[in-house]
Amino acid sequence: MENFQTHNGFARTYEENKLTLGLLFPLESYVGSFPKMDLQEQMALAKKVDDLGFASLFVRDAPLYDPNFGDVGFLYDPLMFLTYVAAHTEKIALGTASIVTTLRHPLHLAKSAATLDSLSNQRFLFGAATGDRPIEFPAFKVNPSDKEDLYQESIMVMKQVWKESFPQIQTGRVDMTVGDVVPKPVLGDIPIFGTGYSGQTIEWLAEHTDGWLFYPQPVNEQRALIEKWHEAAGRFKPFAQPVGLDLSANPNEAPKPIKGGFRAGHKFIIDYLHAYQDAGVNHVVFGLKAGRRPAEEVIQELGEYVLPHFPTIKK
Repeated sequence: MENFQTHNGFARTYEENKLTLGLLFPLESYVGSFPKMDLQEQMALAKKVDDLGFASLFVRDAPLYDPNFGDVGFLYDPLMFLTYVAAHTEKIALGTASIVTTLRHPLHLAKSAATLDSLSNQRFLFGAATGDRPIEFPAFKVNPSDKEDLYQESIMVMKQVWKESFPQIQTGRVDMTVGDVVPKPVLGDIPIFGTGYSGQTIEWLAEHTDGWLFYPQPVNEQRALIEKWHEAAGRFKPFAQPVGLDLSANPNEAPKPIKGGFRAGHKFIIDYLHAYQDAGVNHVVFGLKAGRRPAEEVIQELGEYVLPHFPTIKK
């Protein structure tokens, strides 16, 4: 799809030279592998995030719980959970960071994604990954050495069945000569975001995906990578990253590193985000796991003091 500016989730979240803000489920802090994930509480917070005007809510995907990994990742099936979130929110984009495409059949995945995009009124942002938990590949009888090829196959198959009626597709997992996958997305496409390199070249990702989810790194390194991404894409394709956040109650507190992010007051966060916006980052998704304060307080403070500096594109 050449232009997703009429896709509600994409248009709300991404614009060239702008940075917007999102949050990662679960909307709570917790220690250990398992969050509480009280659904009533999570939906109340999701509605608050939507009402405050944040651009997105994202979920992770962990097909199996690996006790040696140190974090369940996410309790629920991400696509079913986001469908539930869609029913409790109105405008906010709903994203995956990211679906492990190598462990799911691409035709099932195409149908599930198109269903979610339709039920959410075109709010779905599809982050796609190869997977990184070693126990999952043997459990699903997938050879991990095939994951790069399976990733390419998933994206190519989904894009084709979303666009075409009764497509003819022959790949390693698909032999489709009759029948069709419905529903079709309204735009004939859904924005797919590569995650990291996923075993691909930057050129392949720039050609076959619609944006890039990358890991946090120092601002000058991120700037250099984004320049390569823009050169490979040849036109605007957004760049997004997560940030782990422990928001201090002291707005002036200087930053201290935590896993995947930092603890700091909101004044530093504003400066941090301006620097990354200048570097070309289009979207930052805050994860609250490491926080020490109630999530509702953190969300309110971010919405009141930080969000006005980085307003959502399409409200």
